[in-house]
Amino acid sequence: MDQAPTQRLLHDPASQRTADHRRLAQQLCDVVDGRQILLPAKFIEIMGLDIASFASNAHVHRSTVIRAPAAESIQSHIRTSLRVLAAARETSGGDLEASILWYRNEPRAPLAYKTAETLVAEGRADAVIDLLESYQAGFVG
Repeated sequence: MDQAPTQRLLHDPASQRTADHRRLAQQLCDVVDGRQILLPAKFIEIMGLDIASFASNAHVHRSTVIRAPAAESIQSHIRTSLRVLAAARETSGGDLEASILWYRNEPRAPLAYKTAETLVAEGRADAVIDLLESYQAGFVG
């Protein structure tokens, strides 16, 4: 007998990645000025970044990170980073620390020897996710 749709969804890797993404996002959420946002300060802490590096990756001035944490460019950068981290976490067997280490420090040959962090800052998160999916499918690069 075929599995119920919800059971199939639970076994879907993309669904698992979405759940990981939500868990990470929940750790960073708070309400600021009546809006729920992802807090850059918490993201910076979890990732082991400094404000200047985060601001550079998010393409904003350092003061924007402090004064306007709800700015769309900041929120978009955090969301995209979390999406890539969820895919990396899935590939690493659920180890968030290993995923962060990989994201920040391991340049990949198939991606012009750039780190995932650099590629996300360049707007190439989908290329990183494609690479991670190829690793899960058995490609070694």
